[in-house]
Amino acid sequence: MTVNDIPLVSLFQRVLDPLIIMGTLYLTSLLYQQSFTGYSLVLMILAFFISSAVYQHIDPYRTWRSGRMLAYVRDTVCGWCITIAVLLLLGAASGLSIYYDERVVLAWFVATPVTLLVSHIAVRRAAVRPDLRSEVRSMVVIGANDVGIKFAAICDRHANLRMQMRGYFDDRTFERQPGGMCHPILGTMNQITTYVRAHNIKMIFISQPISAQPRIRRLIDELQDTTASVYFLPDIYIFDLMQARFDNVGGMPVIAICETPFVGLNSAIKRASDIVFGAAILLLLVPLMLAVALAVRVSSPGPVIFRQRRYGLYGEEIIVYKFRSMTVTDDGGTIVQARKGDQRLTPIGAFLRRTSMDELPQFINVLQGSMSIVGPRPHAVAHNELYRKLIKGYMLRHKVKPGITGWAQVNGLRGETATLEQMQARIQFDLDYLRSWSVWLDLWIIVKTVKVVLTRENAH
Repeated sequence: MTVNDIPLVSLFQRVLDPLIIMGTLYLTSLLYQQSFTGYSLVLMILAFFISSAVYQHIDPYRTWRSGRMLAYVRDTVCGWCITIAVLLLLGAASGLSIYYDERVVLAWFVATPVTLLVSHIAVRRAAVRPDLRSEVRSMVVIGANDVGIKFAAICDRHANLRMQMRGYFDDRTFERQPGGMCHPILGTMNQITTYVRAHNIKMIFISQPISAQPRIRRLIDELQDTTASVYFLPDIYIFDLMQARFDNVGGMPVIAICETPFVGLNSAIKRASDIVFGAAILLLLVPLMLAVALAVRVSSPGPVIFRQRRYGLYGEEIIVYKFRSMTVTDDGGTIVQARKGDQRLTPIGAFLRRTSMDELPQFINVLQGSMSIVGPRPHAVAHNELYRKLIKGYMLRHKVKPGITGWAQVNGLRGETATLEQMQARIQFDLDYLRSWSVWLDLWIIVKTVKVVLTRENAH
C-alpha cells in the first residue's frame, strides 16, 4: 500500500460505502420489479447510520491498511451481519417489516457485503497496480540508520510503489555509517533543501530518532521552501513490537507499540468462542467430572476442588479451579512444582495430571470470564513474582486472559519447567501467540492439545 492509500480509505469510509449500501438496495428493488417507496428510503437511512456506527467500532480498514486481507474480509462480513441483526430487531419492534418484500431484503442482505468487498478489492488493486504511464516519484531518506535502510529496501523491492530511491542525507562520518546500504550518501542534512530544489525531489522521508526533535523541527521548517511531500518514519520499529498499530484517542493520532490482540471485533469473537465451546464441553463432560470428583473425595482426605491464586488479565489476581491431585494445597510465597514421581501426589493424582483431568474445572473459569480456552497458562503468584525479575517481557503474557491450553503447551513445554531456560522458552511461545493470534491459530492449538493429551507428553 502506498502513502496515498489513506485518502482512498477515507473516501470509502465517508462516501463510497454508504453509496454502495444504498445503491445495492435500490438495484435489488429494481431486480425484483418492486417500486422504491418511502419505506425503502427509511430502510436506506437506517442502514446508513447503523452500518456507519458498527464499522466505526470494528474498523475493518485497519486490517486493510496492514494487508491482512482475510481479517479484513471477516471484519467486513461480521460488521454487516451485526447491521442486519439490528435492522431485523428494529423492524420486528416497530412493525415496519411487513412493508418490505422479503425477497428484496434477503437479496440485499446477501449482495451488500459481496459488493462492498469486490469494490474495495478492485479499487485497491487498481490503486497499487504498476502503470508504465504513471510517474515514478523520486525520493530521499534523511537518516542513514536501520529504519531508513529498511524502508529504502522495501521501496526497491516493491516496484508497484513507483518510488525511486536517490540516496540518504546524514551527518555521520563514513566510519560511523551502518552497513547494508544500497544507495549513496548524497550529503549532510544542511544540504538537503538545496538538493531537493535542484533535483525536483517529490518525496522526503525523515528517519530520525524522537530525541532529535529540535533538529526535525528545523528540517521541516527548511523543507517548507520546497514542493516535496514530507513524511516521518517513526523509530518505534527498533523495539520488539507486539500488535503494533496506528490508532487515535479523541482524534489525536497515537501509535500502539505493545497491545493486546483482543480489541474490537477480535475481543467479541474470542469471548463468544469461549462461551460456546466452554459450555458445550462442560455439558459433555459433566458425567466424567462427577466421577473424578467422587474419586478424589474417596481416595484421600481434603477438598475435591483445589483453589489457587494466579495472575489473570492485566496481572490481576484470579482464583483458578482444579481437581485436587496432591495431599497438600500450597498457595503461599514458595511453591514447588509437581515432578515425576512426586510423593505429594494422591493415589489418583498422577493419573489426573497425566490425562489433564485435573484441569477440567477450569472450564468454569472460562464461563466466568477469568480464563480463556486458549491462552498462556496461568502460573502461581509465587512463580510470577520470581520469573518477572529474571525474564524480560515476562508480564506481557498477562495482556490476555490465561488459558486452559496454550501455544507453549502444544510445542513440548507442558508440565514442569525445571530450568530458567525452559521457562524462557515457554514465555517466548506465549509472546509469539500474542503477536500472531488468529481464530485459526486457536483452533489449531485445540486440535494439537487433544493429540498431546492422548499421547500424555510431559505430564506428571
